[in-house]
This record gives sequence, C-alpha cells and structure tokens, in this order.
Amino acid sequence: MTLWRIRPDGGRVRDSAVDDRRPGTPYRAVTSNNGGPPGVDERNPARSREEAGVSEPYDGGPVAALRRIAFLLERGREDTFKVKAFRKAAAAILPLPPEQVAAAVADGTLTDIPGVGASTAKVISAAARGELPDRLAELEREHGGPLTGAGADLRAALRGDLHSHSDWSDGGSPIEEMAFTAIELGHDYLVLTDHSPRLTVARGLSPERLARQLDVVEAVNAHLGGEFTLLKGIEVDILDDGALDQEDALLARLDLRVASVHSKLKMDAADMTTRMVAAVRNPFTNVLGHCTGRMVTGNRGTRPESRFDARAVFEACVESNTAVEINSRPERRDPPTRLLELARDIGCLFSIDSDAHAPGQLDFQVYGCERAEEAGIDAERIVNTWPQERLLAWANG
Repeated sequence: MTLWRIRPDGGRVRDSAVDDRRPGTPYRAVTSNNGGPPGVDERNPARSREEAGVSEPYDGGPVAALRRIAFLLERGREDTFKVKAFRKAAAAILPLPPEQVAAAVADGTLTDIPGVGASTAKVISAAARGELPDRLAELEREHGGPLTGAGADLRAALRGDLHSHSDWSDGGSPIEEMAFTAIELGHDYLVLTDHSPRLTVARGLSPERLARQLDVVEAVNAHLGGEFTLLKGIEVDILDDGALDQEDALLARLDLRVASVHSKLKMDAADMTTRMVAAVRNPFTNVLGHCTGRMVTGNRGTRPESRFDARAVFEACVESNTAVEINSRPERRDPPTRLLELARDIGCLFSIDSDAHAPGQLDFQVYGCERAEEAGIDAERIVNTWPQERLLAWANG
C-alpha cells in the first residue's frame, strides 16, 4: 500500500518510510531478544559501533530512521522537545529526491536544509549510507523492548484505538502521522478525538474548526486508499450539568464520541454522579473516558480520583450501551482496579485506548490490555476488538 503526506495545497507526497504492510497484521515487537533491532551487538550493547569500527547494515532510509527515533522517544515518554527535532527533520527531507539527500550527505551540507540540525544530520548520513544510526540503535535498546510482561494476546486482538489526539488540539503531530503510525502498529482503524471548545488550554476545537477537520479526515482517507480508516471522533467535555460540549449537528456527523470530565474534578460526589449519569445516557455518548480523572504519576504531578457513585454511573453505562474506557496512559491507569472490577461485574462494555498525544504513545494500549487481562475481562466485551462495521453499527445504532 502506498501512503502519502497531504500538503497544504491539497497535493500529496509519497511517504516511503511506511511499510507496505496491510492493516490487521498481528501486533508484534520489532526487536531482537535484548530489545534492540536485529543485528545490534548483544554482547556489548553499550559500546559504540564507531569505536569498534563496525557499521551495522540498515535499509530503512533516512526518513524511516528519523521517524523511528521519534517514535521510540515518545514511547519512552521522553520530553517533547527531544522528539520535535527528529520529526521536523523527517518532514524536511521527505519531499526531497533521494539523490538530492545523497548529494547533501556527500557534500556535508545537510544542515543547510531548513529543519535539519547537527544531530539529525548524523542520523540521515548514516541511514543514507545504509548504516544503522547510532542514535537509533541506542534507543532501540533503551525503549524498543516490550512495555509489559503481559497483555500481548489481548493487544493482538484489538482492531483499533478509539482515543487519540493530533496537533489540531494538544497533540504533538499532524493527523496523517498519527494515521501512519496506527497502520504500522497493525490497526484497522484509529478514531481521531481532539478536544472540544471548552478545553481552551488544550486548544479545543470550535464548531468551525471541527467541521474543517472532518474535511481533512476525508482527504486523508482518500489518500490511504481504503485499507485503513481514520474515523471521525471527538473527546467531548462533559459540562457541569452533564451536557456535551459540542453542537448536536456536529456530534451527529461523527463516527464515535468519547465523553470525559476535565473540569471541576473536585465536585461534590452527588453532583458529579448526576453529571456523569446524564452524560453517559446522552445518545451521542459512546465511551466514558478516564472516569475518575486521577493522575498517579508523571511530570504533571498526582491528582486524586473524583468522587461519585460508581455503581450508579456504571449501571447507567450498561443501560445506555456506553463503554467504559480503560485508559492506558501510565500516569492515569483509569479506572482504578477496584472500579474496573466493579464495571466488569455490573456488565459494562469496555474500550482499551491509548489516549495518545503523540505517535509513539499509540503503543501504550498494551498497558491497558495487561490490566484488562488481569481483571479477567473477556475480549468480546471490548468494543475495539470488533471489526469496523460492527463498531460503527454499535456507536451509531
């Protein structure tokens, strides 16, 4: 399958960095036994290959190397500023003919290309020569191995991800980059769920911006050729009274909607229960996102759970056919185990979502899969194990 990046003028540029691998390919770790890429010296991984005078072969090309480095940095939850340089360099050389890149390598003029710095030039030079870049080898050893000790079987059963963000709101990458990475991870579909207007700190989408985004999603799908689908969605704020923070006419145009509480998290328990029950009973709500709002770790600090009657909320989810999200972000782990087990016992449906704000974070789903397996949740109750047709029939029935 040939994939393309969409230019602002509506034209397209082939992305040779994306494998011609069909969506639906089983999830697997593309690493050697020590977590590094095949061919990396496992006897002394800390030793520089330059010191040893050895160059490992690499045939992925410069753009693939830069994208993989960015992916691994995101997967390892490294600071965003470390990632941007590699994604910026990949975007800078993507439209250039290979012979032009090769000439710049030979002439030592890569850094004359806007967006290419000294560190990214080293990666490009090595990859263009057919050598595994040192930076890539280091990151494969550090961040390329399995994220969990369990959950791989359930992860392999997932068809897609229902909660992701792009740089239209508070994500770090363009829409098409999120789609390309989802394809590489074996997904059949990805739901784009940027934030709604009230969440101004996250550049939530006004009705006008959301309408424009829907056109962009259609353009991306047209270029992808139909083997993978980027679905139209939203993470819509649950307002204080339980209403949803977007116009009904626009919500009706979407394929799937995740509803989440982002404000007044310390609301009185009775009022929060009323708020959440109203939201999950809204006919547009398909998934209740990160239900407690807690933060258990991370650079944003910790945050306690919101207080509400979980039994009442989960019973309303069952009655309204709304799924409870198992949010896979390591800093959330939401719902907590006791609530996850309660939702299981009450009979809820679930979705296991990455809540990715960067392409490398799409791989976080396995964290949620590990928790679901530990809780004994049957795969049939997880809506994103379903094929796209069944998922959309459920979400819009």
